[in-house]
Amino acid sequence: MTARPLRLLAAVFLAALLLVSPAPSPAADNVAATTDNAVLPIDNPAALPEATDSGTAAADENFREPSFGEEPAAPVRIADPIEPFNRAMFVFNDKAYYWVLKPVAKGYNLVVNEDIRVSVRNFFSNLSTPVRVANHLLQGELRAVGTELARFAINSTTGILGLFDTARDNWGIRKRDTDLGLTLGKYGLGHGMYLVLPLLGPSSLRDGVGSFGDSFLEPLSYVDPDEAAIGLKAYKEVNKLSLRLGQYEELTDAAVDPYVAVRDFYIQNRESAKRGRIRDIW
Repeated sequence: MTARPLRLLAAVFLAALLLVSPAPSPAADNVAATTDNAVLPIDNPAALPEATDSGTAAADENFREPSFGEEPAAPVRIADPIEPFNRAMFVFNDKAYYWVLKPVAKGYNLVVNEDIRVSVRNFFSNLSTPVRVANHLLQGELRAVGTELARFAINSTTGILGLFDTARDNWGIRKRDTDLGLTLGKYGLGHGMYLVLPLLGPSSLRDGVGSFGDSFLEPLSYVDPDEAAIGLKAYKEVNKLSLRLGQYEELTDAAVDPYVAVRDFYIQNRESAKRGRIRDIW
């Protein structure tokens, strides 16, 4: 079975779960930001984990400081009715990170200069412009649509096919990141329930369905054969990880319960992403 039918089956499964998932229960979901769980308050950028194995500036392309007087986001809860399954997937992902992904990324760092890795990230980000444009359009953010189109035109030409972010560096035009999960959230659709995906990490039913929808606008999804598409996506993720090595450890090593810490960080990060402040650790 090829990758495209598999994506369709995954979408049907996620959509079905989204329809039947229970509402968040305050008693069951201790997702408020607490020091007991070592949750990093995303509304305080100074408290976020810094990369230890690579440049922090390179790892934070989508992060902006909060505007003066900006109100902090209220703690958000998410239902976690399949916690045993999610914890099993978390352990699997954790082992995969330490045993496979991190060693590969560190080896990659040794042979590829950071400037080249940043250019690779810029290239893939520029290639994903259709995803951001479509979602900003669906959200009614016409100004952001214009920003993304301008960035694409500038970076695809003077930035040499997106290898260099000249729109940001020379013109001060910064990327306005978004996705279908955030679009669905803007129109009132809740997260559904928390979900940890193998290798892909923390997610929710809403964001899982959103990722599937975004894949139809992602140019890498149309690379033939499917093996080449999978290889390019894997390379994209390894390159991205190489620019933020150390952040996952900063979050989990200090946590009483690493699973809860990652879950809390994920949901707070997704809420903050609605205001243009997004930061990944996985």
